[in-house]
Amino acid sequence: MFNKKWKVLLVIIIVIGIGVFFFIRSRAASSSKVESKEIKATVGPIENFVTTTGTVLPQNRLEMKPPVNGRVEQILVKEGEAVKTGQTLAWMSSTERAAVLDAARDKGDTELKYWQDAYKPIPLLAPIDGEVIVATVQPGQTLTTADAILVLSDRLIIRAQVDETDIGKVKLQQPAIVNLDAYPDNKVNSTVEHIYYESKTVNNVTIYDVDLVPDTVPDFFRSGMNANIDFMVQKKDNALLLPVEAVHKDKNGTYVLLAQGPGKEPMRQAVTTGISDDKNTEIISGVTADDWIELTSTKYTLPSAKQGTNPFMPSRAGAGAGRSGGGSGGR
Repeated sequence: MFNKKWKVLLVIIIVIGIGVFFFIRSRAASSSKVESKEIKATVGPIENFVTTTGTVLPQNRLEMKPPVNGRVEQILVKEGEAVKTGQTLAWMSSTERAAVLDAARDKGDTELKYWQDAYKPIPLLAPIDGEVIVATVQPGQTLTTADAILVLSDRLIIRAQVDETDIGKVKLQQPAIVNLDAYPDNKVNSTVEHIYYESKTVNNVTIYDVDLVPDTVPDFFRSGMNANIDFMVQKKDNALLLPVEAVHKDKNGTYVLLAQGPGKEPMRQAVTTGISDDKNTEIISGVTADDWIELTSTKYTLPSAKQGTNPFMPSRAGAGAGRSGGGSGGR
């Protein structure tokens, strides 16, 4: 008997669930409608991009390491400072010189000066023109030949990661627009300088690195910043444009619906298309700027108060009177 009651209850729940499903489905269908309007093609610019992400990096990152183990005596530059080839950036003592100077220091200034002149420190010279991007070592620190005293960069670039399906659209000297995540309102015009031939696999996707050089390096550029890159693939200034919704495709080709006047069915008109972006498609042939094109779109509306009423919930008192127009007199 107990099991029979549970079975009956389960059947009732299923029936109610099916009823709610079809009610919601019918309401959703009634809240959308197809609208048609007639438009003309416009003439204007259109651009087609390959969009990807990348990182700001030094093109040539050079670590300045000491030729011998020893102690840093002086650091003559700081981070962000521009340096020239051959410029002395730091002085250091070998382990032996540091030991001799420490012993002479205990014997007085005269002895110390003698050994400082007799046992010269080792200069670290800049091998390139560039900028100091890392200078965290302090005088007095002991380093080995594996430790970097300074890090130089000749210039900052943007290294983009381009999917294998898009790499064929990227060319040398191609213009691109770089937008940093940290500075979304600043767009930096850049140019493709190098396309790598060896691929990498990132998250099971094959990508190729592409180096871009900014036309002007902004002051806010820093190594490691994340960037969004738009490679300009195609651009036209005076193209005949239609919204992408007005251009249709099927097995017979690409077409638009040519308006024939009030009360008449639109005529299918084959067209040849060119560049397309998220909003517009270029029309190369088939229609002119004087033709009226039918644009069909589906408009979704929020349910009215009546549509949104739950059929399984009781109505509020007076709600019916208010909809009939007689409720206002009772206030």
